[in-house]
Amino acid sequence: MRATRLNHVSISAPDLEASVRFYVEVLGMERIPTYTFAFPVQYLRLGDLQLHIFERQTDAPVYHHIALDVDDFEAVYVKVQELGIADDQAFFSPAYELPDGSVQLYLRDPGGNLVEIDWPDATTLDRTVIPELRRLEDEVDQTPDGLRATLYLEPRPH
Repeated sequence: MRATRLNHVSISAPDLEASVRFYVEVLGMERIPTYTFAFPVQYLRLGDLQLHIFERQTDAPVYHHIALDVDDFEAVYVKVQELGIADDQAFFSPAYELPDGSVQLYLRDPGGNLVEIDWPDATTLDRTVIPELRRLEDEVDQTPDGLRATLYLEPRPH
């Protein structure tokens, strides 16, 4: 017996509507029908998966995060800068190019949750738009296993 795929991710938010608005307006997710629970909840479509947001008065974890692919990394980066929500605390820089050439951007949603935005190919990005993009291997010595790692198990989309 084994798990076959990720079905959904759930996060908490002290203000459900603010968080839902963020994921819909900034990341283009779609509200979908949601079961009725004893507290406010909203499900959002994320491709063929779901993001579940629960209104709960709890602190978001500092390092735990969700990671999302986007169709326009530069546009998300610019929006994150406009909103002032880039996170440079959890992993010391908001944007990294990884040894395999993929890119990560860290931000905080309105509920304080850490969100990682991923992009498969740094060579397709305009570095003048993303001046703080740092190479992880320049910051942290990589082990041989680290140099073989990838965020994308399947061939990477471009």
